Amino acid sequence: MAMEYEPIKPYADDLEDSVYTQEKHFSIDIDIIGNAEKIQDDDGSKNLNQLAFRISDPNIANKGDESPFIPASNSTNLPLHRQQPPQHRLISLDVFRGLTVVLMILVDDVGGILPAINHSPWNGLTLADYVMPFFLFIVGVSLGLTYKRVSCRVNATRKAILRALKLLILGIFLQGGFFHGLNNLTYGMDIQQMRLMGILQRIAIAYLVAALCEIWLKGNDHVTSQLALLRKYQFQWLAASVLTVIYISLLYGLYVPTWQYQIPDATSSSAPKTFSVKCGVRGDTGPACNVVGMIDRKILGIQHLYRKPVFERTKQCSINSPDYGPLPSDAPAWCQAPFEPEGLLSSVMAMVTCLVGLHYGHIIVHFKDHADRIRLWLIPSSAFLVLGLALDIFGMHINKALYTFSYMCVTASAAGFLFAGIYLLVDIHGYRGMTLVLEWMGKHALVIYILAACNIIPIVIQGFYWKQPQNNILSLIGIGR
Repeated sequence: MAMEYEPIKPYADDLEDSVYTQEKHFSIDIDIIGNAEKIQDDDGSKNLNQLAFRISDPNIANKGDESPFIPASNSTNLPLHRQQPPQHRLISLDVFRGLTVVLMILVDDVGGILPAINHSPWNGLTLADYVMPFFLFIVGVSLGLTYKRVSCRVNATRKAILRALKLLILGIFLQGGFFHGLNNLTYGMDIQQMRLMGILQRIAIAYLVAALCEIWLKGNDHVTSQLALLRKYQFQWLAASVLTVIYISLLYGLYVPTWQYQIPDATSSSAPKTFSVKCGVRGDTGPACNVVGMIDRKILGIQHLYRKPVFERTKQCSINSPDYGPLPSDAPAWCQAPFEPEGLLSSVMAMVTCLVGLHYGHIIVHFKDHADRIRLWLIPSSAFLVLGLALDIFGMHINKALYTFSYMCVTASAAGFLFAGIYLLVDIHGYRGMTLVLEWMGKHALVIYILAACNIIPIVIQGFYWKQPQNNILSLIGIGR
């Protein structure tokens, strides 16, 4: 069963909450998905700009004005196929985001101890490899709720561009090299060497593309069935298909020539060592001669790429593989080369993940029954899983560093299944007690990312020491040694 919902104006409580949110989050408008922009009513009246510190937040389904998407019925005594979503925040999306934050912190802090959960050295899939696609999927779901109705496309486009720019700048500041890490109380970055891409930068780019698609590429069809849903958003699916074709064509079609890079000589102050990586191939998806790395070297410049790539943990490059370790005596020339895991071409498939999440958000907007939503989530999730595994078997390997199409399919499938499961547990059956912490973390995801995952808290703490910088609290408890 499907129906359209008409937007209503925010409740008075929302006005008070807006003021509270602005004070609590220092009035920094960098929320790219959440409460930063409310849907405008048909009369063109502007809704509130809530300034929040979050990676993503399903603002329409998560505030007092969620009524455009959730029917008034609150009965939970009916069979599942007849139940209607209760009128409250879409808690499941907050919980999903919070769970992803926990997963991110877990793999960052424990991955060094347990390499099995750390990012796969190259081909394959580990626990850590789900974090980025999950965040992108959540961004897409949130956008489907945020832009349910837009009265002024130009104004909405301008706001989306500004939010993306803010997140992009924040990402460069946090991951560009401004902070020199633990055991180093200096800061500042050499603009000639700073890293240009990163996690927040990729999310910003994917957000902007998905937001523009949602603002400009949807029809006026009244959705009464799954077919009508596909027809309404057919141009968004076309955009996802075009992006996929571009990525695959470039990945397997471009010629990768032999290339060189330099690294400083740690044993002397002489000129840097020069390494030559022999390629001269097409369609190679190994660490040395792939098109993803070539494009980043040509456009971004090798000096602006990540200097500790995951392939340093492969058997060719580490005697302690799958952990980091000394180079084997016969290590190939590419083992110490910079490589950007959030590069330009790989970010094309990240955009597709965001567009997939957008489709799941559309299902929330247009279908009111719990059973309808779950069924329409499980169908594409199952299809993506089968397609991704089949592609991996036939040679298009699951690879996070390259963000291959098979990797996108499998991780988007996992996100869909997990989101449906959390929705069933939290929003249908109401098991919120066990998820309150995750819900809170989901509402403050960006703050947690900045303070914890980017080591801001440890860096600040170690700034207080006794006589010598080494005599700080972190050293006493064994962190940063």
